[in-house]
Amino acid sequence: MPGEPVGRKSGRVVGIDLGERRIGVALGDLEMGTAAPFSTLARGKDVADDAGVLSRLAVEQGADVLVVGLPLDMDGGEGLQATRTRQWAEAVGEATGLTLRFRDERLTSERAERRIGPPGRGRSGGPPSAAQRDAYRARVDREAAALILQDEMDAMAGENVERKSR
Repeated sequence: MPGEPVGRKSGRVVGIDLGERRIGVALGDLEMGTAAPFSTLARGKDVADDAGVLSRLAVEQGADVLVVGLPLDMDGGEGLQATRTRQWAEAVGEATGLTLRFRDERLTSERAERRIGPPGRGRSGGPPSAAQRDAYRARVDREAAALILQDEMDAMAGENVERKSR
């Protein structure tokens, strides 16, 4: 069930920054409390394709939790993109059997761009090529996934501390 407490079967967590064409992926370790960019995947032709790839990745990495960034409106409401993301994530969660959690992803791409810096220049010092722009966007997607995941892991750690102090 989305949002339910996370079991500590493996301590590994997958973070997702879902885009129209790409999926930024990060991996986290609950024991260490850290998240790191992992890869950028091309979106499949349908949610079943995406679920298959993410299921294999979760098995390979020993993860049992999927944290998906939810693109809320700036006022905190859920618009069309958040609804689509929620539907995709719930279908992936059901297909993979992973525990599903959502995390507000507002401004994570901007934070990721600040963290990694501007894109490099083209070969002759001009604007970056299409391939360079795509590689930069893929890097931003991975970094945004890591920020989403780190935010959720920090919140989860706070929940665990609060439960222990009761």
